Amino acid sequence: MPLELLTVGRVSVDLYADAPGAGFGDDQRFAKSVGGTATNVAVAASRLGHVTAVLTKVGADPFGDYVVAKLVSLGVDPSFVGRHPTLRTPLAFAAMTPPEDPELLFYREPSAPDMQLQPTDVDAATLRSVPVFWVAGSALAEEPARSSIAGWLDQRGRATHTVVDLDYRAQLWADEHEATTHIGAAVEHATVAIGNREECRVAVGTDDPDLAADRLLERGVVLAIVKQGGEGVLVATPAGRATVRPRPVDVVCGLGAGDAFGGAVVHGLLVGWEPVRVVEYANAGGAIVAGRLLCADAMPTDAEIRHLMASPIPSDGREDGA
Repeated sequence: MPLELLTVGRVSVDLYADAPGAGFGDDQRFAKSVGGTATNVAVAASRLGHVTAVLTKVGADPFGDYVVAKLVSLGVDPSFVGRHPTLRTPLAFAAMTPPEDPELLFYREPSAPDMQLQPTDVDAATLRSVPVFWVAGSALAEEPARSSIAGWLDQRGRATHTVVDLDYRAQLWADEHEATTHIGAAVEHATVAIGNREECRVAVGTDDPDLAADRLLERGVVLAIVKQGGEGVLVATPAGRATVRPRPVDVVCGLGAGDAFGGAVVHGLLVGWEPVRVVEYANAGGAIVAGRLLCADAMPTDAEIRHLMASPIPSDGREDGA
């Protein structure tokens, strides 16, 4: 079957502490899986029935072997996963301190293989033809990946659907100004932009949801999705905007919920839903993963998302139609 989604960005072996509230200095055990924004989004969309791949690199080491095998087991095509001969596959540790906003510790020094992407790592025909091309902002943190991705976005020519996940991780950047420059430039090539308030502030200079949506639309985006935590998700298009209420959840691990949201957005885009319906579905997918420990392994099925959506949201908030 033809490829439906190609994501670009980080991959790592993720190790999740199993003791809520315990820090890295405490006694605890770790559960192993794969992770990284682009990787998790590809897994999430695959779980929802789509043909997906991730454009990234791992080391020529046993953890690299594990990543490739794990992707295959999760239904993601590993054809675009390269191998770096000397750099090691990254590790990412997560401690549930607190579960809603886990402490992260990255092992990516002196650099990570996924930052060594080269222009020839994907062919022009794939770039132009894949229905959804998804770029994670964190993938722009270093060269040569930064320039390679900029070139790919230029080759794609803002074809539908070109998604930029603003995905700001301060630990990966030299400084915030550099992130603003390069994530902001990527937005100029996007048809869809997704980010929380902080990520919008970095990309377009404001964390005010409506103003951020205005600035994203001014840059040519046709669908701006601004996550507001407990205040819901702002969905904006040139034709109007709406706020979709969040689904309450007892959080086990805050990591991965945004990537489940992203994979569900991909599903909605591919089946042609209206923007509000896309985000309602994505909210439910994110809520399910927030209630589970792992990221990639925790991605929900379509049946699970629909089951949750069938229950009313226990909130006195409201949705404003556009």
